[in-house]
Amino acid sequence: MKIFKPKQKSVQILCKKIEHADVLKHETKKHALLKFLLILLIILIYFFFMTYKYGLEEGFMVTVLTWSFFVLCTPIADAGFLIDFPIRLITNIRMFFVEIFVWIIAISINLYAFFNSPAIYGKTKILILFKHILNQPIPFWAIIVISALGTFLSIQFGDELVDKAKHHQRDFHKKHKYTHRYLVMIFLFVFTVALYDFLLKQLGIDLPI
Repeated sequence: MKIFKPKQKSVQILCKKIEHADVLKHETKKHALLKFLLILLIILIYFFFMTYKYGLEEGFMVTVLTWSFFVLCTPIADAGFLIDFPIRLITNIRMFFVEIFVWIIAISINLYAFFNSPAIYGKTKILILFKHILNQPIPFWAIIVISALGTFLSIQFGDELVDKAKHHQRDFHKKHKYTHRYLVMIFLFVFTVALYDFLLKQLGIDLPI
């Protein structure tokens, strides 16, 4: 039995190399991997900055709440992509279903923070804005509803595009079958921006242009 152990290890190493090569050859997956690494880098830089400013515990909480803001209040699935994409690669579970789990996590984090550490929302302007949205279900929870629609549409596109290996397949997929869905996404995004503009005016916040 001992004689075959080196061969088993060699096979495992070879399988891993094949898997890595497949990700790199798969054009859409390679693009998604680069996107994942970029988002991860941004989150890590933000975390280190918040930790330096507020300490490890509060810095972590500010980072997690900021991540949850982008999950719940933007109609694009970039924040949830940090969890969706690696799970899709490892388990092949569709990102659409993982995103449901991501939303449960984001909502649970805010339920805990809102009722146990509400002062944490005062640490950054984004979190002040976030708390204002959470404090006023009408009309501002419409942002969360619109964001949910946009996020799950975009993550569905992401799942379908990951299934397309070649560049020309991806282009055909975009231009023909899902053109009308992208128009819906644009509408959802514009409507969300309009709601944010109203919210900012209510708060008296002037954003630099």
